[in-house]
Amino acid sequence: MIAEDSTLLREGLVRLLVEEGHEVLGAFGDAAPLLEKMASRQPDIVVLDIRMPPTHTDEGLRAALEIRERWPGVGVLVLSQHIERNYAVQLLASHAERVGYLLKDRVAQVEEFLDALERIQAGGAVIDPEVVRQLVIRTTRADPLTRLTPRERSVLETLAQGHTNTAIAQKLHISLSSVEKNLNAIFDKLELSHTTGYSRRILAVLRYLKS
Repeated sequence: MIAEDSTLLREGLVRLLVEEGHEVLGAFGDAAPLLEKMASRQPDIVVLDIRMPPTHTDEGLRAALEIRERWPGVGVLVLSQHIERNYAVQLLASHAERVGYLLKDRVAQVEEFLDALERIQAGGAVIDPEVVRQLVIRTTRADPLTRLTPRERSVLETLAQGHTNTAIAQKLHISLSSVEKNLNAIFDKLELSHTTGYSRRILAVLRYLKS
């Protein structure tokens, strides 16, 4: 399902997804009819804009959080015109699985957009690379992140985009064992070494986004 107040973008998303073999159960201009429809039928993924009628502030974000609360098995991909770090943090902090935050410009890069949908469907979390890049620039105050080496920071930056260990290795042109070694060092330096499971990855990303 899609919720986007721009008719041009909404119809473009519908056409793209249908052409790629996906079924679009509904496309709406705001969040209210989307939530009403979901009460009777849930899609695999919802794609929605952050700012929609009536106030054009955070209707989409609030709808995304409600969806995550009521239907945790539904993937959510939020689209934003501008980088808004707090929104990305709220999405991940609510349920850091099957969720994504992308800038609208990313939709035009069809392969990346479709790849993001696939990663969300597989249970991952996807953060726009430009959002992550801007966060790197803005991270200046003293915190545990300053203890990371340049390589560890690169691994964490790529992890924050929602990539698996194998994808991180490919993107950074390093071995899988090197990725694992760097991740363990990151968890130690961020004091997450005693946390078990996939949650350590999410906690590290949240620490990174909040810095």
